[in-house]
Amino acid sequence: MSEILILRHGPTIWNSEKRLQGHSDIALSPPGRDLVSSWQLPDDWLTVEWLVSPLKRARETAQLLGQENIITEPLLIEMSWGDWEGKRLPDLRADPDSQISEQEQRGLDLQPPGGESPRQVQDRLRPLLQRLAKQNAPHVCVAHKGVLRALYALASGWNMIDKPEIKLRDNCAHLFHLTENGTPRIVTLNLSLLDPDQTFPSPDTRAPLPSEKAELS
Repeated sequence: MSEILILRHGPTIWNSEKRLQGHSDIALSPPGRDLVSSWQLPDDWLTVEWLVSPLKRARETAQLLGQENIITEPLLIEMSWGDWEGKRLPDLRADPDSQISEQEQRGLDLQPPGGESPRQVQDRLRPLLQRLAKQNAPHVCVAHKGVLRALYALASGWNMIDKPEIKLRDNCAHLFHLTENGTPRIVTLNLSLLDPDQTFPSPDTRAPLPSEKAELS
């Protein structure tokens, strides 16, 4: 069984201003770089293969965590917010022409004009999850809030209309197992990257059993 430890990039200026970033290629802010530099991951997770969104904020996060040989994975890019990128949710909610109130009632099918829905994010993640499941190896993924929420919804059945059962917190990593067909299963959420006493599960680096090799070939 494969597993992924996934974390969100560090903060940007747009994060501090609460702007929707989406595909906008915003770099980490100086305080964001300082924060990521203080994050701690166990050594055994630093030596597995790292897959990183192509956006600057994700690549910088991986590099600040000591990763030089990262693999850029386009399928991990943030959910596109289309015409809403660069805008703030309170401003959109105050604008009757934005129709955001109606969109927010659609949950997984919320789709900004010219943008992407969480369900579409799930659809583009599935081929990646299936590919990683066949590798039968642990991976670290550096991605985005929209990707994390879509993955959590896929694993938990959350419809994104009501609040999630468990809030995904910043400055944390989240561990999922992947079944043979790539379906994610929650193992542990909100593993703090700021708590030196946080106990992380070790990556599963065992070799596949003969029967597993046959199923994966």
